[in-house]
Amino acid sequence: MKLTRRNFIKQGIGAAALSLVPAPYSFAMAQDGFLEIRAIKSEQKIYPGDAPESTLWTYNGQAPGPEIRVKQGERVKVRFINELEEPSSIHWHGIRIDNAMDGVSGLTQEAVKPGERFEYEFVVPDAGTYWYHAHNKSWNQVARGLYGPLIVEEPYPTFDAEHDLTLVIDDWRVDRNGQLDEQSFGAMMDWSHGGRLGNWLTVNGGSMPEIVLKAGEAYRLRLINVCNSRVLEMDLNRLGAKVLAFDGQPLGQPEVIDYSPYSFGPAQRVDLLVIPQEGKGFALEELSGDTPFPYAHFKVTGTGGNKTSIPSLKPNAIPAPDLEKASQHRLHMTGGAMGRIGKVFYKGKELQGEDFPRTKQFWAFNSVANLSESPFFSAEIGETVIIEFINDTAFPHAMHVHGHHFQILEREDSEIDEGRPWKDTFLIGPTQTTRIAFVADNPGKWLLHCHMLEHAAAGMTTWFKVT
Repeated sequence: MKLTRRNFIKQGIGAAALSLVPAPYSFAMAQDGFLEIRAIKSEQKIYPGDAPESTLWTYNGQAPGPEIRVKQGERVKVRFINELEEPSSIHWHGIRIDNAMDGVSGLTQEAVKPGERFEYEFVVPDAGTYWYHAHNKSWNQVARGLYGPLIVEEPYPTFDAEHDLTLVIDDWRVDRNGQLDEQSFGAMMDWSHGGRLGNWLTVNGGSMPEIVLKAGEAYRLRLINVCNSRVLEMDLNRLGAKVLAFDGQPLGQPEVIDYSPYSFGPAQRVDLLVIPQEGKGFALEELSGDTPFPYAHFKVTGTGGNKTSIPSLKPNAIPAPDLEKASQHRLHMTGGAMGRIGKVFYKGKELQGEDFPRTKQFWAFNSVANLSESPFFSAEIGETVIIEFINDTAFPHAMHVHGHHFQILEREDSEIDEGRPWKDTFLIGPTQTTRIAFVADNPGKWLLHCHMLEHAAAGMTTWFKVT
């Protein structure tokens, strides 16, 4: 679905810019030291102008939810209170967390029923940009607004609060009135094709924001893609930006992305370094359509700042894979429209004919749709694991590994030298093969799935065990 304002403008809804400065969020702090996060319905405007408000599912009454900021090595204590009408849970995306706190309904915990609560308590081992989101019926709950940023600050001086900005990017599917299109949730077309794609982008919940920066001063922009399925295409060179970190993991030195477009997949994060030039504003633009679609504007003021020094970000202590002693595993990805479905087993039964639309299981890993009783593989603590992903489908996928960070070893038919940055989510193109490696050093049952959330619900979900 292309992003465009044309249809809305015909209805008389303008696209006015608004001032947006990411502000600190407030929590209800209980006497026992827990931050309280409530999942609750709330009215919030998605589209600007005269568009009415939409009923969103939010954390503490806002989408995105409250920003959690802690120092590396600190303990996070969150009391999740579910005031919705269906069960939910919270996953802490990208955190190498204790397995019991990972928040995956049906694998690491039971979903929290309406009116009930669950206490999450864990230590954050790595500094970086992360996020949290619902992990029960994610295709529905995340698309309605259940997500928020989690920032783990370095224990040493880096960018101060004025120069460290979090930008949570979402695409909403809105109807002709500019309200959340609730009728299209669960559409079979989305589940069997590219996932739920919206037609309007927001940043930190605001439409077409204008963010004021000072000329000549160094800023860290933390971009978080919380879209259900949209791969945002950007040209970082048009921003004059360098990359500081992928998925929360610093690169050591800021790097230029010398190709365009840079594909920014669902659930991924990228930290950018920008030093605005006097009188030269810029914009975040989505480039997948016929013309660039700007969805956030940066206004540059002043004649040159006094904070031009660029803080150095130290790498997190992630163990390096021992490739010579690695176990090898193969994940064959099949299904979806316009692709080879082949045999698909769901809950022990081979699907045929009308079973596919009835179960809405259109995708499979190694011929199995959705969670199986036995793990994809088992590994011992400290074992290096190599996974070969073979995408035998007509669509890209954003593959996410829980509880670990990995390095991409090889991408078939790619001329881009990415180096080997640490990631927790990677994009794999249609008919592409990609190999990743990591050290299985975190015990427990860990999810591995496509973060196009409709794809995950429709079969692209498995798990592995570390003991």
